[in-house]
Amino acid sequence: MRISIFGLGYVGAVTSACLAQGGHSVWGVDVDPVKIELINAGHSPIVEESLSEAIAEGVRQGRIRASHDFKLAVADTDASLICVGTPSQRNGGLDLSIVCEVTRQIGSALRQKQSSHLLIFRSTALPGTVNNLLIPILEEASGKKVDVDFDVCFNPEFLREGTSVKDFYQPPFTVVGVRHQRVTPKLQELYAHVEAPFVTTSVEAAEMVKCACNSFHALKIVFANEIGNLCQAMQVDSHEVMRLFCMDNKLNISPAYLKPGFAFGGSCLPKDLRALEHQAKMLDQPIPLIRSILPSNQLQIEKAIQMVVDTGRKNVGLLGLSFKPGTDDLRESPLVVLAERLLGKGFHLRIYDDNVSLARLRGANKRYIENEIPHLSRLMVSSLEQLFKDVEVIVVGNKTRQFAEALLNYGADHHRVVDLVRITDTQDLGKAKYEGICW
Repeated sequence: MRISIFGLGYVGAVTSACLAQGGHSVWGVDVDPVKIELINAGHSPIVEESLSEAIAEGVRQGRIRASHDFKLAVADTDASLICVGTPSQRNGGLDLSIVCEVTRQIGSALRQKQSSHLLIFRSTALPGTVNNLLIPILEEASGKKVDVDFDVCFNPEFLREGTSVKDFYQPPFTVVGVRHQRVTPKLQELYAHVEAPFVTTSVEAAEMVKCACNSFHALKIVFANEIGNLCQAMQVDSHEVMRLFCMDNKLNISPAYLKPGFAFGGSCLPKDLRALEHQAKMLDQPIPLIRSILPSNQLQIEKAIQMVVDTGRKNVGLLGLSFKPGTDDLRESPLVVLAERLLGKGFHLRIYDDNVSLARLRGANKRYIENEIPHLSRLMVSSLEQLFKDVEVIVVGNKTRQFAEALLNYGADHHRVVDLVRITDTQDLGKAKYEGICW
C-alpha cells in the first residue's frame, strides 16, 4: 500500500519504519524541517533501539521519504495515518488543536482528489472525538461525505519507549475501530506482517481501550508499590509476595473480575481490605489507592439505587440477594445493602433467591437470616412468576439463566428492568424496558 503518515514524532517515525519494512511505500509528513531532513538522510529523529537502521534501510530502498507537502502526500497515497500528539492541557483534558489542524489539512487535500481515501487516526483520543469532532472537520474542509467519498477508522497504538519497534511487530493485538467492515481488508493488508490478533470494533470502543489500557498499567504500578511499601514496613519480602501473586493466572493475572457490573461483597474481599487498611494505619504507611477501593465500591451501590429511584416507580422486585450466584452467603452482600437502602427510601420490595430460600430452612446462613435480616426474609417470594405479578421494577442482582428466562417469560410492558450484571448482551428482553448499569 501507499501510505502517508502525518506526524514524525515517536509514533509516526516508528510506524513509518516498520510499515516500510512490511513492504509498504511511506510518505512522512511533518512541519519540522529538521525531522524531514533527518529522515530523508536515513536517520531517526528520535533515539530508539534499531529504529535508525530501519529508517536507513527504508530510505535506501526508496520506501520512505519525508516532506512538508501534505497535499502531494495525500494525492500520492491510498491511506493516511494521523500520528500527531494530543498533549495534556492545564485542566487535564487532551489538547486536540494539532490533530484538528492536520485533519483540516487532509480534508482540504481530499477536495482535489478524485479517488477514495482511507484516514486512520492513531493519535490518542477519548470516545466521540473521531465521529463528533474530526469527521465534521473533514467533511467541511473536503466538501465530501464520510463513508461515501472517504473512509475513517481509529487504530490505537501500543508502543512503549525503548521497545517500540519490537512492540510494533508483537503488540497484544491490533485493534481497529471501523464505521463499516468494508475497510477491514485494507487494514488487514496494512498489518499483514504484524504478529498479533486482528480485532475490529466500534470507533468509540477503540478510542476508549487505549485510555483503559494505560490507566490499568498505571494502576498496576501504584498497586505494586503500595503493597511493596506495606511489606517493607512489616519486614516482608515484597518481591517474593508479588512473585507469588503473579503465579495466579486464574484470578490475579487474567480476565477474572474485569467485567463491569455491580459492587463486590462476601466474606473475604471487604474484610481483607479493611484489615490491610488498619495495618497500614497502625504502621503510619499511606496506601491511598487501596484505601479508595471500598469507597469506590460503595459508589456502585449508590449508582444502582439512583437507577431504581429514576424509574419513578415504588414496587420493586429484586432477583438475587446473595453476594454472587450459586451461593447462599449473604455476608456483606451488596444486594442486601441495596435492599435495605431501598426499604429506607420507602420502596415496596419483593425478593427472589432460590438459594437463600433454602438457607432459611437448613443452610449455614439460617441463623444469620433469622437474627440479622429477618425484615428482608419476610419479603421473599416463592416463585419468579409471583414476583413479576407484584412489582413494576425488576432489579437483576445475580447472573443466572433462570433470571434471564424469567425476564423473557414474565416481563411485560409495564416492567422496568434495572440490570446490575449484564444478564443480556442484546438489551432485548421482550416487552420490558431495559437499562443496564454498565452499558
